Amino acid sequence: MNEWIKEALCPNVNYLPTMELKVRYVLLLAVGLLSTLLLTTVTAHQEEEEDEPIMEMGGDMDVEDEMEELDHGEELLDGEVEADMPPGPPPVPKVTYKAPEPTGEHFFAESFDMGTLDSWVLSKAKKEDIDEDIAKYDGKWEVEDMKDGKLPGDKGLVLKSRAKHHAISAQLLRPFIFDTKPLIVQYEVNFQQGIDCGGAYVKLLSQTPDLNLDEFVDKTPYTIMFGPDKCGEDYKLHFIFRHKNPKTGEYEEKHAKKPDSDLRTYYTDKKTHLYTLVVNPDNSFEVLVDQAVVNSGNLLTDMTPPINPAAEIEDPDDHKPEDWDERPKIQDPDAVKPEDWDEDAPKQIPDEDAVKPDGWLDDESEYTSDPDAVKPEDWDEDMDGEWEAPQVPNALCETAPGCGAWQRPMIDNPSYKGKWKAPMIDNPNYQGVWKPRKIANPAFFEDLHPFRMTPFNAVGLELWSMSSDIFFDNFFITNERHTADHWANDGWGLKKAAEGAAEPGLVNQMMTAADERPWLWVVYVLTVAVPLVLIIVFCCTGKKTAAAAADYKKTDEPQPDVKEEEVVEKAEADQVKEEKSQPAAAEKNSDAEDSPAEEVNEEEEEEEEEEEFTEEVRGQ
Repeated sequence: MNEWIKEALCPNVNYLPTMELKVRYVLLLAVGLLSTLLLTTVTAHQEEEEDEPIMEMGGDMDVEDEMEELDHGEELLDGEVEADMPPGPPPVPKVTYKAPEPTGEHFFAESFDMGTLDSWVLSKAKKEDIDEDIAKYDGKWEVEDMKDGKLPGDKGLVLKSRAKHHAISAQLLRPFIFDTKPLIVQYEVNFQQGIDCGGAYVKLLSQTPDLNLDEFVDKTPYTIMFGPDKCGEDYKLHFIFRHKNPKTGEYEEKHAKKPDSDLRTYYTDKKTHLYTLVVNPDNSFEVLVDQAVVNSGNLLTDMTPPINPAAEIEDPDDHKPEDWDERPKIQDPDAVKPEDWDEDAPKQIPDEDAVKPDGWLDDESEYTSDPDAVKPEDWDEDMDGEWEAPQVPNALCETAPGCGAWQRPMIDNPSYKGKWKAPMIDNPNYQGVWKPRKIANPAFFEDLHPFRMTPFNAVGLELWSMSSDIFFDNFFITNERHTADHWANDGWGLKKAAEGAAEPGLVNQMMTAADERPWLWVVYVLTVAVPLVLIIVFCCTGKKTAAAAADYKKTDEPQPDVKEEEVVEKAEADQVKEEKSQPAAAEKNSDAEDSPAEEVNEEEEEEEEEEEFTEEVRGQ
């Protein structure tokens, strides 16, 4: 494989002098650098010329296609394209936004593009059991454009205050009844300033006679709570519904299992994300982010606590008998300690074979008083006690194997056995781990249709957050999947397309980064040039045996003797040939008188084989 590469890249390469190799390396490196710079410059120039257009769109328009068509039209009208374009990344496209329009059956649709909160109700209530200073729902809400938005005119509901309680709600067009059609809830969230601790979930408020949106608080009954929530490093995506106990009539919160997907990006990338909940009449559910499923399951099997209680429970009045033996193993009562078992033997003993090293200084201590130390002038022996010079390492011990009284090192005692204990045996009275007996659960019920939840007739946001400028948009509630998808494409889909069109290409990003940090040019050049140079050097340097052999055959000039390798090969071949000829030697001698012609022919064949071998060696 390497020979093929060499032949393809560097044909007819022969012996190269050292200086010529160095010159070739320099030239190859220069060519690689110039090629990299030229490629980067041409690509960047093409990026600048391919400017993104200005357009007006709505509905299911394709952003990039429409931009290209409008740009082409402007070039025709103007007659020419400006040649002197300023360097740098292309400008962000300006897009005129058109609000999505709901189609099909739906119960709630809100895009906030009217710029008002006329259909929404701000809560005037106070939270109970909390300090008066923070009990009010006095957090501010505004309808405004998204910061750094790519769709001017696309407004949304923005939570403006931090460290405040917020509550706002709106009535549905009509109550949602859980019958034979699914529930689809979706809305958009953008954490424009990131999120430290707070939620962005929505509550579907239960239809009750005493529902008053002016008094919307955390304890207002809801049917479903759904949406993102984060505090610290705990990233959550709630799906909670309140299930009514058919026996007692009380409600209990049921939490969906935690998603397996990593949710961190949705909270940190400062992009608009579409959150969708689908609950089906067959009790299955799906949680989607940006139209991709991140969690799914069944209301009967994937909720905590479970919908239906256990049919049997442990008897609370049952108690373990006093003589119940739960020990699976016990010490052998018949075991006796051996007579030679010495429990007092030490674990380690001095090594009797150890010898004190030569030069050991028994009369010297490891530390000695510092001879250069001087008692401070302000030292008061009455207050500070008798002054003593500080201790320093003994200089004599640095060259000696040791100082002080020598002691034998300790080793493990081979006679050590430790404290004797009786061996363990199976407990003949073992009765197992005691458990209380089971009895019928008096609170047992079986609800096989938890989808049939309490109807709801309002949607609300009841939040507390340490981060501000949380952007909400395009709330939609329906019982038709295709209707929800159409609304998502007209709203969130348009945002996603515009954001994608505005993002610079890879080369443009590299150029921009290099403009800010010029040292990156060195990285770019080395990344391309070094591998190229190494490949060429690997493939094109060295000797070309085939070419040398060809020249050897073409010239009639005297040539040096056969190489040592060829001599060795010829000697090995002669040895093999001689070994083959030995078994037949006896036959030749016995038949020599009868067949002299055969002997002559064999000698001629041997001479021909030697001539052919010589020609092959010269050909190589």
